[in-house]
Amino acid sequence: MRTPAKDIGLAIIGGGRVGLFRGEVANRHPAVKWIGVAEKNPNRAGEVAPRIGADFVTQSHVELLKRPEVTCVIIATDEHLHVDPIMVAVERGIPMLIEKPLATDLAQSARVLKAITDAKLDAVVGYTQRFRRKWLGAKEKVRTGALGDVTLVTSRAFMNRLVAIDNYKRTDDPSTISPMVISGTHALDIVMWYMEHKTPVECYARSVDNVLGPLYGGIDATAGMIMFSDGSVYHLNISWALPVTWPGAVYSLEVGINGTDGVLTIDDTHRDMVLAVSKPQEEGYAPDRTRLVDFMGSYPPGDMALGELRGPMADETVSWLNRIALDLPTQAATAAEAHRNLMLTKALDLSAKTRQPVKLPLDPERAAA
Repeated sequence: MRTPAKDIGLAIIGGGRVGLFRGEVANRHPAVKWIGVAEKNPNRAGEVAPRIGADFVTQSHVELLKRPEVTCVIIATDEHLHVDPIMVAVERGIPMLIEKPLATDLAQSARVLKAITDAKLDAVVGYTQRFRRKWLGAKEKVRTGALGDVTLVTSRAFMNRLVAIDNYKRTDDPSTISPMVISGTHALDIVMWYMEHKTPVECYARSVDNVLGPLYGGIDATAGMIMFSDGSVYHLNISWALPVTWPGAVYSLEVGINGTDGVLTIDDTHRDMVLAVSKPQEEGYAPDRTRLVDFMGSYPPGDMALGELRGPMADETVSWLNRIALDLPTQAATAAEAHRNLMLTKALDLSAKTRQPVKLPLDPERAAA
């Protein structure tokens, strides 16, 4: 006999692009019976609420999470504002989908993880790339041993500087923002997911800051290596300081996986679909209207088609709602995996700053010092 679906009362904290995307998907899900949104900007709230069918709107996440209708929550605020709503949700004891990262500070991330773990809550983190079919296909080949024992993985991520500029403009502390922590973490999560049975023991990295450093006190690019206890190596690099005219809407990624019995290369640069237009497009992700060439599909959430978002973020949201309503398993990143990802990116940034290898795992106190 089929297990009946549980009704969902969904709270959405943050009405930005991601809150809107996920809210529109949730509004179409048959188990979702009630939606509330907390958004500090009343004008933005007034725009988002009708589009997601919100039953309740407030500027306070505390007020929203006190509502008796709420049975689960999506936390979609700016990266540096996750901690407070997570802790309130922990007090309520409700399941969470949290946009990455748990926090931008490693000690705060450890505090959040402990609270979630102690409360035995179901909390997953929005590493949306796990829901792209090509990454799922590669995961299966690694998982089933088609490549043998994985010995070396490489990843290269390219981004134009628009996301970096947006992040640096939205923070008062640029030291908490870096290409590794904010964006390199997506490639790192995929690779660490593939290498989930291996233990990282040391990392080494270098960074450059010729473009974003003088303007924002930021970092342009970081390249590094993570070494594992069994001798395998992960070599990774990311630049988010490419010129604005670089046609990736956001993310262009290449990964190579070498094993004792095989090799797998993955092109996720999105150069297979190139859009060139003579005037700005009104639909889709367009952070700079002067850009008239795009690699379609390079915006990580997906693309607009027939009036709605299609792609990994929609798939991830439906999967999570099914997880809540039907207790179905998903491949979503756990809170523990998200904390590990932050730890590794912070360790790479620390190595680049000190120009010394960093032993893993990185202690939050050393990261702060």
